[in-house]
Amino acid sequence: MLDNHFVLVTKNDGVIEAIVRADEAGEDVQELNGILCPGFINTHCHLELSHMKGLIPEHTGLVDFVLQVVTQRHFPEDEILDAIAKAESDMLAAGIVAVGDICNNILTLTQKKLHRLHYHNFMEASGWNPLIADIRMEKSLEHYHAFQQAFPEHTSLSPHAPYSVSDELWSLMQPYFLQQILTIHNQESTAENELFQNGTGDFIRLYEAMHISNPAFKAPGTNSLPAFFQQMQKGNQVILVHNTFTNQEDIDLVLKSEVAVSFCLCPNANLYIENSLPPVDLLLQNKLNICIGTDSLASNHQLSVLEEIKTLQLHFPHVPLALLLQAATLNGAKALGMDDVLGSFEKGKKPGVLLLENTAIITRLI
Repeated sequence: MLDNHFVLVTKNDGVIEAIVRADEAGEDVQELNGILCPGFINTHCHLELSHMKGLIPEHTGLVDFVLQVVTQRHFPEDEILDAIAKAESDMLAAGIVAVGDICNNILTLTQKKLHRLHYHNFMEASGWNPLIADIRMEKSLEHYHAFQQAFPEHTSLSPHAPYSVSDELWSLMQPYFLQQILTIHNQESTAENELFQNGTGDFIRLYEAMHISNPAFKAPGTNSLPAFFQQMQKGNQVILVHNTFTNQEDIDLVLKSEVAVSFCLCPNANLYIENSLPPVDLLLQNKLNICIGTDSLASNHQLSVLEEIKTLQLHFPHVPLALLLQAATLNGAKALGMDDVLGSFEKGKKPGVLLLENTAIITRLI
């Protein structure tokens, strides 16, 4: 955080020229009340679920939330497309310049081709039943190739979650992981860890409700992260999302890896679904690359990185604002492989320039 003795200099098109001392900046310097900040990076979003805003009640727990998403997500296509366009406009208005977006179909593709925001598109593959691994992979690849044609440098195939990917599907995905940016929903509920520790818990109810069978699965007796993390080692970067029930042993495993790993926090979604928050202090103590996401409008009241910052600051008031702003900007840009153009005020970058003002929690922290 720099004080008012420094001036940000940009070109007319927003490209950063320099940061100079005020006494070197010359005349016509515009003074603004608030904080100048690079554009926000929403590292984890489900734009395709924007039409589900308000449909699912809060605090259902993850299993019932997943069941309701699966059963209620089917709307007329024009309504879905309208909701996608509105949600993107709302993100733009909220100061977001780039999004790591989860895709299970191609409904967001037309909107993204307008290039109003930067996107990294994660084609999500899932299938707990090993007998349908080939079918699920074929469908995911169909979407993957459609997005890759439009966004060749920012499209990758990724698993949904440990509890929704069979060993057979993991094997089919491996060739597409090589040197890619990967993401996965990680330890979003206690039930996820219980499944891999004991083969019991609420996910058994989910499988029964969805008539899914995976008789080959044997609980390895660990948390979920150690059970799957080796599968993602071919990636260039891995973004672990949520991490609500991650512990030190899980983190120790990640720290030994040669893969660059980011921990994405979506606190408002965690409160919405599980009424829990990730172990922020533990993540910070381990000096991990922490970034921020919004999840979807099915699990959040808005797609605003600033609102996520406010929630983190409310529950962890000792965390410095500068650190949270870095998580919302440069750290997210690094996670999405966009830090060459976004995330910080450096010469030649075009990160967007935000003025954070009239925000009670920011004012209190200055």
